[in-house]
Amino acid sequence: MRTLTLAFFLFLQICSINGQTSLKKINLNSGKYKVGFKHYTVIDSTRNYQVKNEFNNQFIFRPIPISIWYPSEIKNANSKQITVLDYLEILKEEEEWENLPNEFLLDWFPYLWNTPQNRAHLVEKTTAFSDTNFLKGKYPVVLYTPSYQASSIENFAMFEYLASNGFVVISSPSRGTDTRWLEGGTIKDMETQSRDVEFLLKEIHNYKNIDLDKIALMGFSFGGLSNAITVMKNKNISAIVSLDGTERYRYDVLEKSAYFKLDNINIPYIHFAQKDIPGIVLKEDKIPAELNHKFQLYDSLKYSNVYSYKFHDLTHSNFSSYGVLFGNRDKRQDKSDDKIMASYKQLSEHALHFLNAILKNEEKSKEFIENSPDKNGFSKSMISKKMKKSVVTEFDYKDFNDLALHQNYRDLILLYKKTLSGHPNLKLEEGMLNTLGLRLSFDPERTEQGINVFLLAVHIYPNSANLYDSLAEAYLNKKDFENAITNFNKSLELNPENQNAINRLKQLKE
Repeated sequence: MRTLTLAFFLFLQICSINGQTSLKKINLNSGKYKVGFKHYTVIDSTRNYQVKNEFNNQFIFRPIPISIWYPSEIKNANSKQITVLDYLEILKEEEEWENLPNEFLLDWFPYLWNTPQNRAHLVEKTTAFSDTNFLKGKYPVVLYTPSYQASSIENFAMFEYLASNGFVVISSPSRGTDTRWLEGGTIKDMETQSRDVEFLLKEIHNYKNIDLDKIALMGFSFGGLSNAITVMKNKNISAIVSLDGTERYRYDVLEKSAYFKLDNINIPYIHFAQKDIPGIVLKEDKIPAELNHKFQLYDSLKYSNVYSYKFHDLTHSNFSSYGVLFGNRDKRQDKSDDKIMASYKQLSEHALHFLNAILKNEEKSKEFIENSPDKNGFSKSMISKKMKKSVVTEFDYKDFNDLALHQNYRDLILLYKKTLSGHPNLKLEEGMLNTLGLRLSFDPERTEQGINVFLLAVHIYPNSANLYDSLAEAYLNKKDFENAITNFNKSLELNPENQNAINRLKQLKE
């Protein structure tokens, strides 16, 4: 019955013995939030798509199946606790076999395997519930990018764990440019998947409970490669989590993209890597030995805090819930199921600490990711780590303006003094401040912000007649005539020939 063949990416061996795992044995301790889940499909009308196994020439607009996990309030009597089989129903839809009878599931898709152990997984209950509402509040969001040609729910156990700890996780499947099938890990495949991630970046704007200032990307395998190029194109992402991402193995694909610009990756980045591949596997599977140690992206990044962990009990396929639960073990290199489940749990917990540190600024998690694994209580035989800090870059007026914008342009003189103590070479040009102040003050809803910019400007340049003239104009826009007159007069003291101030004062007196 296994009539479909899927292109598998690096290291997904299918050898020998079956697993003895379960969600209960993974033992991911849920956080304080209940977890809601929903799945739906939206349409990207800017791209065409073809359902290949319908064997016709018909094109449709590109469907984007979306799975989302979120902190929830479970008050609806219709809410249902989700089982593993419920997730596999979504897999059928995304594989475009939605009407496939469930009895064929484990025979049909070649990465599930019909074994007694895998059949037992189908009835396992997860921690997520359908038909629930978002819990009130604003939550950071993790956009997940699946592995090569994989489902949006391939890492559902980790997603539920993150949602229970106060994150929203949103994911769509990995699909080819024109059909379900990718071309083999090409630049085109990578950029198509990146465009799907950008579609999700737009989709999250439909959720009032998502904090749009706190966005992280997470990807497994080929998804890590696509996330790297996405970050190079988008400035609104705060962190990257890579689950044995292919950017480590196929840097050549990344750097051939038209969007490749290494210095644009200037946000915290964490990469979790598989164990060293044994010599017998390298030889038999014709895998370059350098992949055990070469990591060109890590070595090349300059402007990010970069963390690289190696999990010595995990092979590549074990970085997903699917791989842990359903994957056949490779007897040449896989560790015991107990070690795999323990390491998958630690992988999830390390990812949570990183996200808590970067998106929630939690001190305990910031300390955790800076510590060595042994200081956090893990043996070197389980986890090893290396890290490097970002090169300090020059702090310029754009960086200062980002800080000012973040605090709504309030208390700018205090902010300037504080920033100057850490960046003594900071130079805020008079012309830049004047232009920014005018731009803000001409907007009726932001006039007060413009005034604050001018107050900073005259603090830095107290002898500038032009700045006092602009400040007076800002007060005039606000209909604060007293302060307008005061500052026009101050401008005239500094430049008695300022005709604009002369004319304005004459108008004000009339």
